[in-house]
Amino acid sequence: MIHEVDDVLRALIRAEVLEGGQIAVVFDAPTREWAAKVNAPMVNLYLYDIREDMRRRERGLHNEYDERGTIVARRRPPRFFKLSYLITAWTKRPEDEHRLLSSLLACLLRYEALPPDRLTGSLADIGASVPMSIALPPPEDRSFADVWSALGGELKPSLDLVVSVPVTAAPTYPAGPPVEDEGLQTRFGGVPARPEGETQPQPGRKGLPVYGSRPGRPVRDPAPQSSGNGTTDRGRAMSFRITETHGTPPEETDA
Repeated sequence: MIHEVDDVLRALIRAEVLEGGQIAVVFDAPTREWAAKVNAPMVNLYLYDIREDMRRRERGLHNEYDERGTIVARRRPPRFFKLSYLITAWTKRPEDEHRLLSSLLACLLRYEALPPDRLTGSLADIGASVPMSIALPPPEDRSFADVWSALGGELKPSLDLVVSVPVTAAPTYPAGPPVEDEGLQTRFGGVPARPEGETQPQPGRKGLPVYGSRPGRPVRDPAPQSSGNGTTDRGRAMSFRITETHGTPPEETDA
């Protein structure tokens, strides 16, 4: 994956910056010993840092489909890793180095991602964009002066190129076979299934409690029915409640 990014950057710089010029593109560490051996113009892209781009991490799983549109597997989404390159120009004159750096900056600013037509190998197979940024301020935990100090070389004008490359090396989980409808039945735990043909029992039947009634209290039909002496069942129910409250039942008289 990293070597594929190197190939894309080398081809892009040679085609749009150098334009066939006799300037080499290398990926060496610009140490003091290496700089002492440079005897020809060149552009150096030193990969000095690799870390995950946490802002692009996704959760969940991605589905994989076959030719019939059936889910056959699930896999984790790709994770992006930032490849940080220290770009420097090496010539005999500082003016020529500045001119070369200017051309490199103008070229890389035209792209927010690596050109899709230049992607090869696994980068092209993934089909995802490969974002990149140029000359942004370094993170708070790192400075370019520290990089040059670690290399043991002298501080030199440079461009910081960061490429966020997707990596799909993650486990794949095969999906189970699709569920076929063979007359599915819904059952709830702890409740036995009702035999076919039996209807839902209605409240008020023998042995079934009525919502809101108290044990021992008679259940009466809310619809009033007239009795033989003209007193309705509703009136009897009211008399019953009054008896329960005051303790002395009123005398019932015929209307």
